[in-house]
Amino acid sequence: MIKLYNTLSGKKEEFSPIRPGKMTMYACGVTVYDYSHIGHARGAVAFDLIQRYFRRKGFDVTYVRNFTDVDDKIIKRSKEEGIAPAEVAHKYIFAYQEDMKRLGVGRPDIEPRATEHIAEMIEVIKGLVAKGHAYTIDGDVYFRVASFKEYGKLSKRNIEDLKAGARVEVDERKADPIDFALWKKSKPGEPAWDSPWGPGRPGWHIECTAMGFKHLGQTFDIHAGGKDLIFPHHENEIAQSEAFSGKTFANYWLHNGFVNINQEKMSKSLGNFFTIRDILNQYDAEVVRLFLLSTHYRSPIDFSDANLKDARAGIDRFYTMKEGILKFLAGKKHPAVRPEDVIEVTDRQLYEKILNLSKAFEEAMDDDFNTALAIGLIYDLVREVNRILAEADKKNEDAVIFLLSAAAASFDDVNRTLGIFLRDPEEWFKEGRLADSKVSLSVERIEELIHLRNEARVRKDWAEADRIRKALDDGGVELFDRSDGTVWKPK
Repeated sequence: MIKLYNTLSGKKEEFSPIRPGKMTMYACGVTVYDYSHIGHARGAVAFDLIQRYFRRKGFDVTYVRNFTDVDDKIIKRSKEEGIAPAEVAHKYIFAYQEDMKRLGVGRPDIEPRATEHIAEMIEVIKGLVAKGHAYTIDGDVYFRVASFKEYGKLSKRNIEDLKAGARVEVDERKADPIDFALWKKSKPGEPAWDSPWGPGRPGWHIECTAMGFKHLGQTFDIHAGGKDLIFPHHENEIAQSEAFSGKTFANYWLHNGFVNINQEKMSKSLGNFFTIRDILNQYDAEVVRLFLLSTHYRSPIDFSDANLKDARAGIDRFYTMKEGILKFLAGKKHPAVRPEDVIEVTDRQLYEKILNLSKAFEEAMDDDFNTALAIGLIYDLVREVNRILAEADKKNEDAVIFLLSAAAASFDDVNRTLGIFLRDPEEWFKEGRLADSKVSLSVERIEELIHLRNEARVRKDWAEADRIRKALDDGGVELFDRSDGTVWKPK
């Protein structure tokens, strides 16, 4: 049974779907006026994994993640770039999808855009006005917060406190300072759609209500987003949705934690604002994905060079082990005996642990998607498998084949859900490690220099061999001379 932390109740709850065997999930997407940042990547990776895990557990999943493609920031950017707002949105939607693909984040089942759902938004707003939950003023429409008695139930905020300390734009026309816009009268030159209240465009909050209603129904299982969206965005979504339908909008609310940069809040004003593209120009995408999954999705995460280097080192360890497994098993036939006939007593507990990895992984993930624990299980097993590899020549070959074959299958099973550790080791060592290193040489040049150095060593031209080694060292490459040849890695 999957347990998840529900922001609405403030506790972990057993997941009970609306329809048996099905799971519906809506995640708030990005406002497409700029390249997306590492905070956006955090939520995208977390919720992509959560929907993957539900599929692993046999659920029929419908996953929706939207784009806000009409907004004040988009209009401002269109003026700065000298192109239409729709072109701005298209440009950054394409960029976002490219970034997600590199991070191993799959496309949702449905990826709606706000501008494709104007008619649905208007219908909801008309209904809210008819029911007395909204009112019109000179082409604008506002939601009457006081009309929804449960306002504040998600964020645990009190309406009176909000009124006293509200940081809202002063608009004397509103009935109450905390009322929020459902429809905005468009200014000259801005995008506009016809409505019963005149030409205008939707407010931000109404978009997700309309898109959620259309694609998942008036009640769905999970609504997800960053913690920064709890108030006011998700609080306002609940108010307008439930005031309109009279039904619970979403049964479970999931929120991912913030990303800090070197233990400080990410902010353009602090100069520590990083786009996904900035980061992927310095670090391999698998390193970034592993880094994001190595901390529980609800906890804050500290983005730093040190933490990314730790992630890279973890990937190095895994692919080094995987390379060892592949080399040992290459060309070997599956034994005709039973595992228990050849595996030593001292290794039988490890064999059971290997076979149990998938179950232990699911136990970790069933507890509010604890990827930190799940990845820890993988690392623990990597250490033990490395021991088997180191002692392979002293053990029964059939026993080692059983152990390593089972390890390869178990790792592959859980890694496909996590979306990490899936490459061929050779690809990682030649491409992945270079992506986030300071190496200034191409793989081809490195291997050419190693070949020339080996030739010099055969000739016993130690001065030339040392010269080449220094050239590689200056290029950020560290060499290791082993019995089976010379290997290298970024410094």
